Amino acid sequence: DVPVVRDFPKVFPEDLPGLPPIRPVEFQIDLVPGAAPVARAPYRLAPSEMK
Repeated sequence: DVPVVRDFPKVFPEDLPGLPPIRPVEFQIDLVPGAAPVARAPYRLAPSEMK
């Protein structure tokens, strides 16, 4: 019971035709063996905000 589906029943079909087709992966992140994860904030913080 998803609220959006309940509020707009004409937009969403009752039965789905099936699973979507298998698509190739268009994005990947190549990992470097032995590399350490980056230990930084994902955005800049003032030193006072880091405490």
